[in-house]
Amino acid sequence: QVQVVESGGGSVQPGGSLRLSCTASGSAFDYYAIGWFRQAPGKEREQVSCISSSGSTHYADSVKGRFTISSGNARNTVILQMNSLKSEDPAVYSCAADPRGGSLCTHIPYEYWGQGTQVTVSS
Repeated sequence: QVQVVESGGGSVQPGGSLRLSCTASGSAFDYYAIGWFRQAPGKEREQVSCISSSGSTHYADSVKGRFTISSGNARNTVILQMNSLKSEDPAVYSCAADPRGGSLCTHIPYEYWGQGTQVTVSS
């Protein structure tokens, strides 16, 4: 059983940065698609970014040029670097993992989900 845990959330001022980590226990992420999602109060969950097992990355238009997803130094960690945070970015950010190979990481039914970490942007 794979367990996914997010860390790194917190509160920053507009324009600030946060680094979120997604860590798996029970498996390395070598053959997993990893997605970062966010959900703000009263809004639907949206996919922010993802990385496929082949290394392909995807970003929502709202975060392109500001967020970067990458594999961490450990095989079971994926990082979401968030820069230039805006007032529309606050949400609970969740990481999800799916054991599939290839280049897909969008529009797939992610199997394992973390509990989420809160991101707040406030002056």
